[in-house]
Amino acid sequence: MTAEVTFTPIAYIDSCYPERFGIPRQAGLVMSAYADIVFDATEENKLALRGIEEFSHLWVLFVFHGQFYSEFKPLVRPPRLGGNKSVGVYATRSPNRPNAIGMSAVKLLGVSEKKRKLRLAVQGGDFLDGTPVIDVKPYVPYADAITEAHGAWAIKQESFLPVRWTNEAEAVLADCRDPGPQELRCLIEETLAQDPRPGYERGKDGKPGQRWHMQISCYSIFWTVHNGIAEVTQLVNVNR
Repeated sequence: MTAEVTFTPIAYIDSCYPERFGIPRQAGLVMSAYADIVFDATEENKLALRGIEEFSHLWVLFVFHGQFYSEFKPLVRPPRLGGNKSVGVYATRSPNRPNAIGMSAVKLLGVSEKKRKLRLAVQGGDFLDGTPVIDVKPYVPYADAITEAHGAWAIKQESFLPVRWTNEAEAVLADCRDPGPQELRCLIEETLAQDPRPGYERGKDGKPGQRWHMQISCYSIFWTVHNGIAEVTQLVNVNR
């Protein structure tokens, strides 16, 4: 009989994605995505993190805390397969798992201590804000990079949505602070280029009048898809 196992989070994620919709489906797809892994600045944590800044990348094990699945399903429909074909959950990265544990490789930018918190600044994550972290491990290239690995249907995405902006959205972007206009533009465009719409909508133009919405950092982004192009129609600072 298998013993019951419990985990206590060691940290949490402070992410630029406050909502599930729009989060990249994998780590490393949106390199402009920024986040901090936040620890309490205890002496124990300071010792446990000693030397981590010498590694360029990290594995982050975390809990899919923002999911609301009522029950585990053994078959899921990956967006990469158009949301129409079912495969076993263990053959996917779906968050609807028997144990809602995720694992992502991210780039480590630096380590700092602010307001009695230790913060690991990372880049390229796929984290929802507030995500509980259960472990952090260094990415070790000689062991973790498997050049001959085969990914079945999970191949590299070759087509991306071009992104353009309306004059109204551009005017708001120009006035952005924290992040600045260029940083926010890159983050929004890289995120939209992945086409965050449901799998059955991807590759299609939106219906007449159809508008999509997501939030990144403290900005609400509204966009449409027409002629294969995503157009940012409105940008709203929700803090205002």
